[in-house]
Amino acid sequence: MLQAGRSGGIRVQHYDIVIVGGGHAGANLAIGLRQRKFAGSIAIVGEEPELPYERPPLSKEYLAGEKPFERMLIRPAAFWQEREVAMLTGHCVLAVDAEAHTVTTAAGLAIGYGELVWAAGGHARRLSCMGGDLAGVHSVRSRADVDRLMAELPTTGRVAVIGGGYIGLEAAAVLTKFGKTVTLFETQDRVLARVAGRALSHFYQEEHRAHGVELRFDVMVDTIVGTNGRVTGVRLADGEISPCDMVIVGIGIVPAVGPLLAAGAEGGNGVAVDEYCRTSLPHVHAIGDCALHANPFADNLPIRLESVQNANDQATIVAKALTGAPEPYAAVPWFWSNQYDLKLQTVGLSAGHDAEVVRGDPASRSFSILYLKEGHVVALDCVNSTRDYVQGRALVIARSRVAADRLADTAIPLKDMAQ
Repeated sequence: MLQAGRSGGIRVQHYDIVIVGGGHAGANLAIGLRQRKFAGSIAIVGEEPELPYERPPLSKEYLAGEKPFERMLIRPAAFWQEREVAMLTGHCVLAVDAEAHTVTTAAGLAIGYGELVWAAGGHARRLSCMGGDLAGVHSVRSRADVDRLMAELPTTGRVAVIGGGYIGLEAAAVLTKFGKTVTLFETQDRVLARVAGRALSHFYQEEHRAHGVELRFDVMVDTIVGTNGRVTGVRLADGEISPCDMVIVGIGIVPAVGPLLAAGAEGGNGVAVDEYCRTSLPHVHAIGDCALHANPFADNLPIRLESVQNANDQATIVAKALTGAPEPYAAVPWFWSNQYDLKLQTVGLSAGHDAEVVRGDPASRSFSILYLKEGHVVALDCVNSTRDYVQGRALVIARSRVAADRLADTAIPLKDMAQ
């Protein structure tokens, strides 16, 4: 139940469960708790002023002006009110006192908890080079980020995108639709190098080039140059300057776990959790982008998964644990990306694969790639091929061992190959 008290002269609000973070993980945990008939008090402490909303559309439909923000809300305001979930928006938690069971915000608000769930996600990684703070340099992590970016588009002709991952490619696809001249810079020798094999990288490179995007590989950004405080170009390590009016930075996130680590939680690149999403601190769980966990689909190596799937499934694990029905996390990872008229759906984790099988003809713009490790199917990338995505899931879960020529045969449905 909600209580109020004093600690050291500071008035403290107490909740049975305090959720730090108002993204997919935090919102779905609160929803799951109420669905499981949890009757205690719940508070979501969110850094942004908005109610919890979907983040994937930020670099896709929202940036393109195809989806209004109201349609991105995970639930409307009335939902949270009716279920008595306190929404403490616009509050950044700076400190955790694990012994006193309190968190303290930047505004000095002290909040007591019975159970604390850290779902704070992360912040967009910023450029470390000079000029990274110039006007016209943008990230794509929050609604405010994209609103600032969109406000500058009418006076922007040339855009430099730094980073060849999903965020950079999705932003490039939208901006080319707006008629902008886009150049993408990537330190590695291909796009999606960290998450996919060469066949998929090659396909998306050709698609982006066909839409007018210039791709620059094996390049290092030395400085963002500007005039009167505003970006005018990107200087590379070899001294070349590529002129631009805007820079979009898509080089990953920094997990927001500083207060937990300072309180004594184990971790580093994220906060370490066990199979029940428990941290090393008593009565403290962590879920979502910031949770460093041993994933069964990554040979039980510790990883962070930045995905809606992981956020939602870990939220379910904690909702069950806090309502007396614990079960370990073992969900198969999945992801998606929309670029132009291409829908990429991924299931499993391809890192460490030793072979890839192309199923179908990439020239048809509807095909799949199956990733093998020691002969076992560990992941699929499916481009405009929902049937393979749905049927291939069973192959990944079972780590099925199937001959490559059989996997490549589109006349044989993947559902007939599961072992």
